[in-house]
Order: sequence, then structure tokens, then C-alpha cells
Amino acid sequence: MHLVEKIKAKARASLQTVVLPEGYDDRMVQAAGRIVKEGLAKVVLLGNPDTLKKKAAELGASLDGVELLEPKDSPRLGAYVDELVALRKSKGLTAEEAKKLLTGADNLYYGAMMVRLGDAGGAVAGADNTTGDVLRAAFQVIGTAPGMKTVSSVFLMVTKTPEFGENGVICFADCAVNPNPDAQALAEIAVSTAGSCKSFLGVDARVAMLSFSTKGSAAHDDVDKVLKALEIAKGMAPGLQIDGELQADAALLPKVGAKKAPGSSVAGKANTLIFPDLDAGNIGYKLVERLAGAEAVGPIIQGLAKPVNDLSRGCSVEDVISVAAITAVQAQG
Repeated sequence: MHLVEKIKAKARASLQTVVLPEGYDDRMVQAAGRIVKEGLAKVVLLGNPDTLKKKAAELGASLDGVELLEPKDSPRLGAYVDELVALRKSKGLTAEEAKKLLTGADNLYYGAMMVRLGDAGGAVAGADNTTGDVLRAAFQVIGTAPGMKTVSSVFLMVTKTPEFGENGVICFADCAVNPNPDAQALAEIAVSTAGSCKSFLGVDARVAMLSFSTKGSAAHDDVDKVLKALEIAKGMAPGLQIDGELQADAALLPKVGAKKAPGSSVAGKANTLIFPDLDAGNIGYKLVERLAGAEAVGPIIQGLAKPVNDLSRGCSVEDVISVAAITAVQAQG
């Protein structure tokens, strides 16, 4: 079974509620009914119900089983305003300003507040809004997971080489969010990604902290950062299988791993690769995707207290459906 189908099967096993804030986007309207029909999640689509129904009719889409909700008319709006004012008290946010954010045209803050207060298990947005806008609302309303200060991303790379990772699937992070993480952020990315590996692949992570050096083969400040991150990550998650610094071949190839990092429990069999910065991560996943014909599932946002996922603005309806299933699995905890 393909990885996305496995994720969908897991989503169906414990039905969660996913909110789609961008009800004004045709793809969201088309995806909403299909998510419900496929049994992947309960769906709340934000927007004016009459407008949404009209749009669905024009698109030939079904909204059967989808909850349609206009934020400005919601009976929960007052409670949401109070919660947002309390959250942003240090920033001097007034009730009027909070209401304006929660009833704004993009619906991002309202969707995030639904997730924060448990009225939805997770949110999916980004079809019409930038990554910065989606993550800003999530960060300000939902915040990071306990012990975390870093929001990051993971790609599930489905390769054609089953000898790598877990039957060919490898977690790559961070490839979309943090340009130049320091050692603390890099450690948090590693720990978050190990959790994502367990959630989506169903196996314990074997985490390789990547570098241009393996076990002291080169000396540089960038290598020192990776080594410091390794020690921080070990302190955060004592039972985690993690090692570094490792070059990519030492992380993935058993013979190279045994030669360059003898005795390592990770070298040669890593299923989770942590890149030292966004240059390396973004370039790396795109090269594997294009040159090796791998499928990149993601980016999946991690490190938040509750799940919010960001779409590409060029996404398809199928992308929305797949990311909704991913978000539902994250909401299962």
C-alpha cells in the first residue's frame, strides 16, 4: 500500500475534525465533501454558508456532511475573542483588534482558535495564503509543543530504493521553514521529526544529524553546531536513536557507515535525516525528488502544540485531501 493510502487508513481509524479556513478557494470547497465522503475526517469549512453552497453547485461539488460556518456569526466568537485577548495581553491586543483578527477575510485566526480550544483537531490552509501568514496565526494562537520553541517541517520522501530508510521511505527535515537553525533549534527539529517518523511510518526513528563531516573527519564551526545539537537532542529525548555528525553516505549505506562510524546504531541505516540548514534541506529534497524520481509528501508542519498544515498555493484538490488526512493523523496524538 502506498504511504499516503496508509496514512488515510490511519486517519479513518480514529475520526478527527479538520477545519478548512479558506472556504473562498474553489479547491477547498471541492476537497471538503470528498474528505468527508472518503471517511478521512469530519470537516468544518469556514465562510458564508449560502456563498459556499452556491460555489459548490457551480463547481459540481458536494458538501454533504460538511459543517459550514461563518466566523462572524458563530456563537463561539465571544469566547474566542476573550481567549485571544488573554493570549496577546503582553502585546496590548484589545477586544476590538482580536475580533477583527478572528473575523478577517482569510479566517486563519478563527481556524487556529478552533484548534486551540478543541473545536477542531487540526487545520489545513495555504491554498490562498502565504506560509508566513499561516504559521503566524498558528504560532500566535496555538503556540509550540511543550519543551519546544521551534516550528519546523518534515517531508516524507517515498523513494524507489526499498533498501533505504523504511522500505524506501525517509524523513527529511527541515526543508521548508528554518533558514539557519542554531544548535538548540536543530535539536528540537530532530526530536520533532523523530515523533513524526513514529506517527507516520509506525517505527522508531533512527536519526542522522547530517554534515559534510563524519565523526571528526573535518573541523569547522558548522560541524560543532551539529555536535552541540546532538548532545541537546540526547538530553531532550534520552531514549532516541540518534547519531552524528554523519555524511549522507555514512547515514544511508551500511558499508560506508560501518567504515566511517563503527559501532553506531544509526550509521548505515538511518530513516530520519536532519539537515544542518535550510539550504541543504531544501536542495537535498528537491534533488532526490527530481533526480531519483522520489515522491515528496509534505511539507508537514511539526513542533506546534496542535496540528496546522500549510499547503502550496499551487496545490491540487488531491493535495488538500492528502494533507487533511495527514493533519487528522497528527491530531490523533
